[in-house]
Amino acid sequence: MPPSADTALPQPAASNTLRDAFAQRFDAWALARHPAGGSTRLTHRNVYILPTRTGWFFALLLLVLLVLSINYQLNLGYLLTFLLAGSAMMAMHVTHNNLRGLQLTARPPEGLLHQGQSARLGLLLQGGGRDRWGLALRPAGAQATPPASQKKARRKASSPPYPWAYADCARNSETSLTLSWTPPRRGLLAWPLLTVESYYPLGVWTAWSRWQPQIELLVLPAAEHPAPPLPPARPTPGNGPALARGGGETDGVRAYRTGDSLRHVLWKKFARSDELISRDTAQPQARAELWLDFATLPAQLDIEARLSRLCAWVLAADRTGMPYGLQLGAQQITPATGAAHRAACLRLLALHPGPLLQPRSGAAPRAKS
Repeated sequence: MPPSADTALPQPAASNTLRDAFAQRFDAWALARHPAGGSTRLTHRNVYILPTRTGWFFALLLLVLLVLSINYQLNLGYLLTFLLAGSAMMAMHVTHNNLRGLQLTARPPEGLLHQGQSARLGLLLQGGGRDRWGLALRPAGAQATPPASQKKARRKASSPPYPWAYADCARNSETSLTLSWTPPRRGLLAWPLLTVESYYPLGVWTAWSRWQPQIELLVLPAAEHPAPPLPPARPTPGNGPALARGGGETDGVRAYRTGDSLRHVLWKKFARSDELISRDTAQPQARAELWLDFATLPAQLDIEARLSRLCAWVLAADRTGMPYGLQLGAQQITPATGAAHRAACLRLLALHPGPLLQPRSGAAPRAKS
C-alpha cells in the first residue's frame, strides 16, 4: 500500500527547519547590532517588540467589538473598544521601556566544570532611573520544566516557554541573579546567546533582546567515580636531592665539617693521624615521577572513558602532592606540581584531540609536542 500524503511528507520537520533557519538569520542580524562583550546596555537599537499570542486574541476581540458597535450603533461599545485599544497601545510603550536602558554585566563561573555539570553564570542587572518588573532571562534554546509551584501560575499568564530566571530591578539599584546552563560536550565553549524578555504590564506584548556574553567555559571530561588507584610511580635515579644514609668503610670519605654527626667520624683514622675524617654518605636520591599515559589504559575503554579516568587521576595526584606528568598521544606535559600544572593537564584533557590552546591571559602551560 503506498504511503499517504500525511506519512510521506514530514510537514512538522519542514516547518521546524524553516523556523530554525529564520531564527538563525534573525540572530545573525541582531548580533550585528548588539556586539558581544562582558557587559551591555539595552537601547532602542537592540530591543524588539511583538504581540504575544494573547495579544493577537486581544486584537481579534477588539475587531469583533468594533464590528458589533458599528452594526448596532453602540456608543458604549465604541467607548469600550477605543479604551481597550488605547490601553494596549500604552502597554506597548511601557513594555518596551521596561527593557530599554537596562544594564547587564556577566560574571564568569568559578571553579572546575566537568561534562554533565551545570555552569552557573552570574548576572548583575542595573535598572538606572526606572523601575523594571517581570524581567525573564534564559540561555537561548534552554528547555526546562517549571517547578510545580509555578505551573498553575504559568498556565494563567501569557508567557513564552519557561525561562530560567526571573528578576525585578528597582530604580537606581542593582540586582544579582544566577543562570544555569548544561554544556552539551567538553571543550572550550562559549556561553550561549542570552535572551532577556519582558511581558510587563498586560502580557499582550513581548519585548526581548538577544546578547552574547563574551565568556568562555572550559568543560573538562567527567571525572570517573570511583576511579581505580593511581598507577605506580617510576623512579628516576640521580634527579632528586641528596639523601644522607648510613654506610660502611667503602663509602667515600671527606674532611670533617662542623655539624657532621659523630657516628660518621672515622675514629680509627683519627687515632692514627689525629685528623677528623667523616664518611661522605651523601648520595643522590631517586625521585619518583608519576606518569599518566593515555596509551597505557585498557584497550576496551573508549576515548571518553580514558579521558574521564585521566581526569580523575590528575585530581587525585594533585591532592597527593607527588610530581606527575601527562602523556596524551604526541603531546606531553612534564612532571610537576601546583595549581598551574594541574590547570595545564586538565586543559589538555578537555581540548583533546585538538592542540593545546594557549589561554588569553597569564602564563602559558608547559607542554611540548
